[in-house]
Amino acid sequence: MSDSPSGPQTGPALEVPRKPRLDPLAVRRQLRDEGLRARHSMSQNFLADPDVLQSILDLASPEPGRRILEVGPGLGILTGGLLVGGAEVTAVELDRRLADRLTRVHDASIASGALHLVQGDILDQTMATLIASPYEVVANVPYHITSPILHRFLGAAPRPQRLILMLQKEVAERISAAPGAMSYLSVFVQYHAAVRIAFNVPREAFEPAPDVASAIVVIEPHDPSGERPRLSPTEEEDLWRVVQAGFRERRKMLHNVLSRQLPLTGAEVGRALAEIGVDGNRRPQTLAVDDWLALRVALGPLPPQGATPPQRTSTRGTA
Repeated sequence: MSDSPSGPQTGPALEVPRKPRLDPLAVRRQLRDEGLRARHSMSQNFLADPDVLQSILDLASPEPGRRILEVGPGLGILTGGLLVGGAEVTAVELDRRLADRLTRVHDASIASGALHLVQGDILDQTMATLIASPYEVVANVPYHITSPILHRFLGAAPRPQRLILMLQKEVAERISAAPGAMSYLSVFVQYHAAVRIAFNVPREAFEPAPDVASAIVVIEPHDPSGERPRLSPTEEEDLWRVVQAGFRERRKMLHNVLSRQLPLTGAEVGRALAEIGVDGNRRPQTLAVDDWLALRVALGPLPPQGATPPQRTSTRGTA
């Protein structure tokens, strides 16, 4: 029987392209056979669950003509899947022994130009010369450099079209949080991009198992010419000064903390909050990205860094 409502079809059958599949036994077998051990000094935990690896590969959807920057390729199994899909891959691996292994395993792809392998720290690379735009990122991020990684890819051009990142679950929840549970990092990421948690990854999926659960997040930078145009460098600097000031005392009321942390008077802060309709008694974690953007405008250009704070009149009585 045919699934088509118009009855059986004639002519040659259409061949549906098959997604590249990963070897379900490859990870643990390679770890065992090659005597590889994770280095604690590099925050290494090898992803050893083929279903999770396959899910990441499905999200990445490699195909001819797409450029993918893979950070921390490790054993190179996901790298192989990206290459089988037809993508042009630039892989940056900090661990020299793993980079040497990748050179051996993927020598044909390196020779053909399909794989560009860089042994080094991703934070030391210049993105404009590392990979041509447009490009996407797939990364198993060492958890202790999550914030620098996010700032590197989102904070300056050339930004990727999309990032698929393995993060500590707590951090994934933080950067995708809704108002009420926001942090400086969530405001930074959500200002630059739409972010969602694709799926959670249990500790047992790694070899060795880390102390924390993980999650895969998908981050898609906003169109700079879209509904929220990108600020100028000076405007953006003021925005982050305001946001950082607010989160230095996240448990305090917004009016009080901004008056203490910015070179502005309480009256100036109060007028700005009233102008945008934000109660000064609210906590900083309750504000959405658009609230912070509006607050920056209402406060106006900030005095230069290091400027003498305005004189404040004490409300306390004298002895």
